[in-house]
Amino acid sequence: MLQVIVPGLVALLLSGCGDSAESEPGIRNVLLITADDLGLQLGSYGESVIETPHLDGLAARSTQFDVAYVTQASCSSSRSSIFSGLYPHATGQYGLASGSGLALHPHLRAGTLPNVLKRTGMRTGIIGKLHVDPESSFLFDQRVQNIDMRRVRDVARVAGRFMVDSGAQPFFLLVSYSDPHTLPVTGDADHMHFPTQVDGLPEEPVEPSEETLFDAQQVDSEAQRRRTAGYYNAVQRLDVGVGLLLEALQEAGHAEDTLVIFVGDHGPPFCRGKTTTYEFGLRIPFLVHWPGVSLPMRTDAMVSTVDIFPTVLDALGVDLPPDLHGASLRGLVSDPEAPQRDYLVGEFHFHAASQFFPRRAIRDRRYKLIHNLLAGQRKPRPEVDGDKAYVTAGESRYEGTDVRRAFETFVNPPEYELYDLEEDPVEFHNLAGDPEMEEIESRLKQALMDWRHATRDPFLDPDYAARYARFADDQPGKQVP
Repeated sequence: MLQVIVPGLVALLLSGCGDSAESEPGIRNVLLITADDLGLQLGSYGESVIETPHLDGLAARSTQFDVAYVTQASCSSSRSSIFSGLYPHATGQYGLASGSGLALHPHLRAGTLPNVLKRTGMRTGIIGKLHVDPESSFLFDQRVQNIDMRRVRDVARVAGRFMVDSGAQPFFLLVSYSDPHTLPVTGDADHMHFPTQVDGLPEEPVEPSEETLFDAQQVDSEAQRRRTAGYYNAVQRLDVGVGLLLEALQEAGHAEDTLVIFVGDHGPPFCRGKTTTYEFGLRIPFLVHWPGVSLPMRTDAMVSTVDIFPTVLDALGVDLPPDLHGASLRGLVSDPEAPQRDYLVGEFHFHAASQFFPRRAIRDRRYKLIHNLLAGQRKPRPEVDGDKAYVTAGESRYEGTDVRRAFETFVNPPEYELYDLEEDPVEFHNLAGDPEMEEIESRLKQALMDWRHATRDPFLDPDYAARYARFADDQPGKQVP
C-alpha cells in the first residue's frame, strides 16, 4: 500500500482492508467481466427503461457498490488501472492505445495482473479487446480477439471451452464485451451507431421515445431518441450475454471456486459522459461475487476500479506490491461496518492522442470538485463517438435554460467546478466561487492536492503538462515527449 501518510488522507487511499498472503479457501479462479461504455443503466442500479434480469441476479448474490468510479472515462486508461492498481497518471497510458504512442511505462509491464497471475501457475486468457499498449507485454496463454463480442452466444461458448480446457489448472479469464459501445456506420467512420439487434438479440428492442433520453443531458430530438434507444438495446444484449457466461461458469463446475467481478470500463459514449469527469462518465456498476467472503448486499462505500488489482491478488493469496493506489475490497464486501474512504477521485488526460484536456475530480458523499488543469488554454472536444447533444443544446429553444448553461460549461469549462450531488446529481449548477460554499470548496481543493502529491501526479509540474499539450498539437506525428 502507499506509505505516504498525509493527515486526513489515509481513508481516501485505503479501504480498511489489510493485505493477505493466504488465499481464501476454495477460491481458485478469477472471472473478470468488463462492458465497454456501460454506466448505471441496470435494474439493480435503478434503471427503469429496460430490464436486466441476468445482471440483476448477479447483483443480488454479490456485493453491489452503488458509488464506484473508473479512474478515467476513456477505455485504455481505465483498463491500465484495472491491470496495475494505479491511476493513469502513474501508468503512462494517458489516453487511447491504438498506435497513439501512449503506453504503459516500461517498468510496470512485467507486473500487470495477467503477468503476475501467470507466474503463480494460473492459466490466463482474454476474450475480446485488451486495448492497453504494448499488448505484447501481456502474458495470456489464450487470446481470442478475432470474435464479434456482440454475438454473445459465441462468447459464452468460447469462454466455457476455456474454463473446461483449463482442467485442474486455476484460471484467470478476462471477458471484454463490446456492448454498449458504438459501431462505425459502414463507409462513414465519422458517424457511429448502436446496432438494434445482433444474432436476434435483444429479442424485444426498445423503441425511441422521450423515456429513453438521459437525465444527464436533458436534450430532446429524434436523433437523440434513436441514439439512446440504441444504447439501451445494446445493454439488453449485454445482459443476455452475461447470463450465458455465468451459465457456462456453472456448467464448467466453477461457480463456487471463482471470484467474479463485473464492471463497466467507463460511462456511456454521450456528451457529458465518456471522456469527462462528470458522474455520467466516471460512475459505473461494480459487482463482486467472492464465494465464502462477500455478502449479498448493497453498499454506499466509495470504491474504484483501481481496487480490482489488489482485490484479485488478495483473494488468491498473492503478496501485494508496494505503492499501489488501490486497496483490496475484502473488508468492504464482508463487513458492512468496515472503514470506508472519505473521498473518491477520478481524472482525465487524453482520449484520442490529439484530444488533451487534463482534469482531476474528487468527491465526498455529497459534494464534488472538478479541477480543469488547463482551463482558458485548451478546450475539451465537444462530442464523443458521434453524439451531437451539444449541438441540440445550442438550439434557440434551450436559450436561458439550465441545459444550455450545463452544455456551455461542458464545452468551455472554468478552472473549477463544484457540485452538490445530493441536490444536483446531474451536475448542472456549478457552485464554484459561491461564498456560501467557500469552506467546502477549500476542503475539497486541499484533499485533491493532498491526493495528487501522495500519488506523485506528474501533471503537478506545469512543464510536464505543457509537453503533452505540444504532443497533442503535433498529431499525427505521435512522438511522445
